[in-house]
Amino acid sequence: MDQSLDKKPVLKDQIISFLKNNKFKIYLLIGIIFIFFILMIVFNEKSKRKNILISEKYIEAGLLLSNDKINEAKNIYENVILSNNKFYSLLSLNTILEKNLIEDNKKILEYFTQLEKKNYSRDLKDLILFKKALYLMRNNNSESAKKILENLIKEDSNLKLSAQEIIK
Repeated sequence: MDQSLDKKPVLKDQIISFLKNNKFKIYLLIGIIFIFFILMIVFNEKSKRKNILISEKYIEAGLLLSNDKINEAKNIYENVILSNNKFYSLLSLNTILEKNLIEDNKKILEYFTQLEKKNYSRDLKDLILFKKALYLMRNNNSESAKKILENLIKEDSNLKLSAQEIIK
């Protein structure tokens, strides 16, 4: 019984001794963790603000387009695509394609390539490729479109049936 009583004070003394000897290291570790959390909060807020700004630009472009200010809307849509926002970049390209705002095929294909490089889910990447193939077919580049559709079929995409129908 005496041994168990002796161990408790020894353990307590060891912990106190450890804390005294490593006081600077402990404070430094707590400070680093605190700074890390503050940086994470600041980064998160910055991302939210950037996302809100891009969404406002997208809405502004839509309003300009509805007011027949096509060139201004087109410029804003292009800036949104270049902003690398996953959601609004894709929406902007869709709007550009639907409204035929850009006639330059190379520029449209560059935008498709830029979207393909983003970290989308497989289904969204397949959808982007499918839209690219449809765009290429519409612009008389059926060989490239056929290759893209064949790749979608080989990869067993969710769009496999649609790709097969288009190829036929």
